[in-house]
Amino acid sequence: MALQQTVETTVAGLGYDLIEIERSAGGLLRVTIDLPWNGSLAPGQPEAFVTVEDCETVTRQLQYALEVDNVDYKRLEVSSPGIDRPLRHEKDFERFQGEVIDLTLKAPMGEAAAGQVSANRKKFRGTLERVADAQGQAAGWRIVWSDEPAPKPGQKVSRKRAPAPLQALDFTLDELREARLAPIVDFKGRKPRTGTAMPE
Repeated sequence: MALQQTVETTVAGLGYDLIEIERSAGGLLRVTIDLPWNGSLAPGQPEAFVTVEDCETVTRQLQYALEVDNVDYKRLEVSSPGIDRPLRHEKDFERFQGEVIDLTLKAPMGEAAAGQVSANRKKFRGTLERVADAQGQAAGWRIVWSDEPAPKPGQKVSRKRAPAPLQALDFTLDELREARLAPIVDFKGRKPRTGTAMPE
């Protein structure tokens, strides 16, 4: 597809990663970009995010490239991925290990659920973890969650009460219909603890 190729080439040429392209009603062309991930952050170094200036740079270049390629659109919108960033590639999952994600399977759990969760269930929310094989090599992905409801604001939680057991789901990227970072906003600036996220 000419549009996909033009946008990918232009965005990559400017040093950004293309996250997704969407065509909406009324001729809107929405392009989502992110800064490339180099595999790690130095301790204490904050993660960099896409700025308004980044979006303006890509918009100007894309307008020119799309005009040259005769791509039909009415309005162009370039933005950052936001708090519910889609995860599509292996490197996205590597980058966001330890984060809470929402995922939807292509097919319901069925017999694989073994009575642990509903056999019809396709949507899950949990903490993303890497699965290692017997030799300690990276072998796949897993999300871990607890079905215990989150305490209400101001509710006292007994320390004596046993926590709900953690559940885990191993998956491959081929089994996913969609995966995104869970749009969790914590105004206190503390991240949720691993494994305490609620499923959808």
